[in-house]
Amino acid sequence: MLTAGLSAMPAVAAAPVGCTGPASSHWINLTIDNLRNGKGVVILTLYPDDKARFLKPMGSLYVTKVPARAGTSTACIHVPQPGAYGLALYHDENANGKIDRNGLGIPKEGFGFSNNPKIFMSAPGFKSVRFQAGPAGTALRIRMKYP
Repeated sequence: MLTAGLSAMPAVAAAPVGCTGPASSHWINLTIDNLRNGKGVVILTLYPDDKARFLKPMGSLYVTKVPARAGTSTACIHVPQPGAYGLALYHDENANGKIDRNGLGIPKEGFGFSNNPKIFMSAPGFKSVRFQAGPAGTALRIRMKYP
């Protein structure tokens, strides 16, 4: 029963247990497909809605990691608020904290991006990875690619 002057507030869903990154009431439930093994970790990098910051040093909102699991893995990552973002992932198989590359600069470890853009000879632009995070949980599925 409500008393005079008070109104019912809508229920706000809680973030799933284990959600990474700075806590907020907004998050992304992420399914990561095609992990070739369960070695190391998957690094998740969240970018703001700013193409000038995408894949640039110090351009991300934050970086976090989850354990790798062969095949399909799941993760949850907080976002500061509803809005547009971009996600870049890589499978750090040897857990050395960096994406290993060959002599030509091509990644030797798996990688993926929100929206699963086609990759040919260079990283995608922000426009192709940009997605909208809703007011509570948003579901994304990213397929890892390996050289």
